[in-house]
Amino acid sequence: MTTKIQPPDWAEPKGYSNGILARGALLFVGGQIGWNAQQQFESDDFVAQTRQTLLNIAAVLKAGGAGPEHMVRMTWYVVDRNEYVARLKEVGGVYREVMGKNFPAMTCVAVAALVE
Repeated sequence: MTTKIQPPDWAEPKGYSNGILARGALLFVGGQIGWNAQQQFESDDFVAQTRQTLLNIAAVLKAGGAGPEHMVRMTWYVVDRNEYVARLKEVGGVYREVMGKNFPAMTCVAVAALVE
């Protein structure tokens, strides 16, 4: 069970929650990237890899008996902040397609590189 936490005098965030109160079992999903189940990249497109990453997260959740609606925290690591910002509308579309309208507490961090 989860409850969204929103201070009453704050503006409503877009695409994430300021806080989530959760009860029950915890499932931690390791860092997922935009490759398929055989660890092969099918595209070098940012949005296509984002979609695949979200599908990977959903698959891990399902394997653990959960779904996107149970997610309470998500951290995004992107290597190109400008592309992320420029394609945010497309990213939001694939997010809603795969994860639905569950918007957990989220952070997005631009990094120099990813290991994989």
